[in-house]
Amino acid sequence: MSDLPRKAVTRTAKLAALPLGFAGRATWGLGKRIVGESAEIVGRELQQRTAEQLFKVLGELKGGAMKFGQALSVFESALPEEVAGPYRAALTKLQEAAPPMPTSTVHDVLEQHLGDDWHELFLEFEDKPAAAASIGQVHRGVWHDGREVAVKVQYPGAGEALLSDLGQLSRFARLLGPLIPGIDVKPLIAELRDRVAEELDYGLEAEAQRAHAEEFAGDPDVMVPAVVHQCDQVLVTEWVDGIPLAEVIAEGTEEQRNRAGQVLARFLFSGPARTGLLHADPHPGNFRLLPGSGDGDGPEDWRLGVLDFGTVDRLPGGLPAPIGRSLRLALESDARSVYELLGAEGFVKESVELDPEAVLDYLLPIIEPAQADAFTFSRSWMRSQAARVADPRSPAYQLGKRLNLPPSYLLIHRVTLSTIGVLCQLGATVRLRDELEEWLPGFLPEEEGAAEEQATEPAAEEPTAEEPAAEA
Repeated sequence: MSDLPRKAVTRTAKLAALPLGFAGRATWGLGKRIVGESAEIVGRELQQRTAEQLFKVLGELKGGAMKFGQALSVFESALPEEVAGPYRAALTKLQEAAPPMPTSTVHDVLEQHLGDDWHELFLEFEDKPAAAASIGQVHRGVWHDGREVAVKVQYPGAGEALLSDLGQLSRFARLLGPLIPGIDVKPLIAELRDRVAEELDYGLEAEAQRAHAEEFAGDPDVMVPAVVHQCDQVLVTEWVDGIPLAEVIAEGTEEQRNRAGQVLARFLFSGPARTGLLHADPHPGNFRLLPGSGDGDGPEDWRLGVLDFGTVDRLPGGLPAPIGRSLRLALESDARSVYELLGAEGFVKESVELDPEAVLDYLLPIIEPAQADAFTFSRSWMRSQAARVADPRSPAYQLGKRLNLPPSYLLIHRVTLSTIGVLCQLGATVRLRDELEEWLPGFLPEEEGAAEEQATEPAAEEPTAEEPAAEA
């Protein structure tokens, strides 16, 4: 497949074949069990075939299909280990590459949006894409001023494909759900649909990237490439070399994985505080580990290169302070205050009454990484959390079904879960509490006290007739 399939009927047929294929292979596996092959061998072959088909279809279709696959990829660590292997390999591919569109199509898009003489804007332009993602592919080039650049070219028909795919995927979300235990697939797809217009608007992406590039210029931990040029379906940014995070996950040293995890957590919490924006697409394909800008070359000098600002959450005041306050109160085991705060924010509906202690018991395992000075994220920890909230026999499952996720927190929730998924893939030891204390509003009690003091401080008295205001 060399181009973005644009006919809705073609895309629908391919996506509809996914659940049919899953069912067919289950029947095939049962047949092999009947003739005597072991459950372990059959299960492994079944998962391998399912993973291969999943990657083939989602990768070929790009669009919303690939976007969905990338969103799933960060939750691979929630899968049981005997199942995770095949999916790990297949979903990792979705983070970095997909079959490219023809060179002639790329040239047509560049000519349409940069002009007939678009070649003159570049000293060099590589026709072979360096990466192909869900709605566009990236070509390496050299801008006319000598800078190495990444040229993102949007697939023709990408918007139609995104909506078509996500609509079709939502129809059989229940069948896809078991692939990732503990994750409700249907709201994930709905949230991806809500972001379609923003994802397609390279003007908004350029604006968000510029804000980050300016704020993090010279930062010792995070590097964001500058925007060089932008128009409707073409975005040119500075090129970033480095080790793709997927490679760090697969074969990085312990020092590399720990440093990558620490600066990823730092970026998650510091970004909203510093720019008013939350990078909302944290799959490993969007990050690079770069040599440091300082004199040293040790692990503590490596930086995180951040790519793709097509999806952001706009948070002018940073992350909401109730997140920090509720997290701190939970760590202090103040069940009643946590419950009241969750109710005020809409996590517990007025019509629902829950035991505050039970709610605290539900939260404590999830917030375990914030309790220790340093916490080692792992696939086994992620699997235990997923199993706890996904097992219908579990009290945590029953309580979780009665909680509510307010729309304003939906994207924050997904980004946080996705980032935790990546940290577990890295197996990184992270000083998460340090980042919370530095960047999360409301987490430190003195912040709340200062805010309350400011709110109750009496206003300056108006001057009386006998005491005229001082002249300016």
